[in-house]
Amino acid sequence: MAGSVNKVILLGRLGADPDLRHTPSGQAVANFNVATNERVQRDGTWEDRPEWHRVVVWGKLAERCKQYLSKGAQVYLEGRLQTRKWQDREGGDRYTTEIVAGTVQFLTSSGEGRGGAPHSGEDTGGGAPIQEPASGGGGDDEFPF
Repeated sequence: MAGSVNKVILLGRLGADPDLRHTPSGQAVANFNVATNERVQRDGTWEDRPEWHRVVVWGKLAERCKQYLSKGAQVYLEGRLQTRKWQDREGGDRYTTEIVAGTVQFLTSSGEGRGGAPHSGEDTGGGAPIQEPASGGGGDDEFPF
């Protein structure tokens, strides 16, 4: 088989409100962290073990994420993994792996981050996926839910 696949699918909750910025050319970019759980058995009892994922969203979808998502909101997303290289203040090479999301489905509305019904607003697609071509923060210690 020729080629390769780079696809990520997540269903989780936001650890904090999305951070929206704009590039020098004016393109919107939102960053946020999503926690997923793995249920593991330890010493005869079950516990949830969180895994944190960095997410980047571009364009109008980034603006909608900022508008409709908040800490604790449940979200479904699809995207691809991307690793970026950057330099810290001391000039050392650093690497960041993140998910560049092209599809985001809002499962709880803004203000309902800790549960509630899916958002029914027309702007968000009423729970339907919102997709845009993908162009182009660390995990919190506190578990948001």
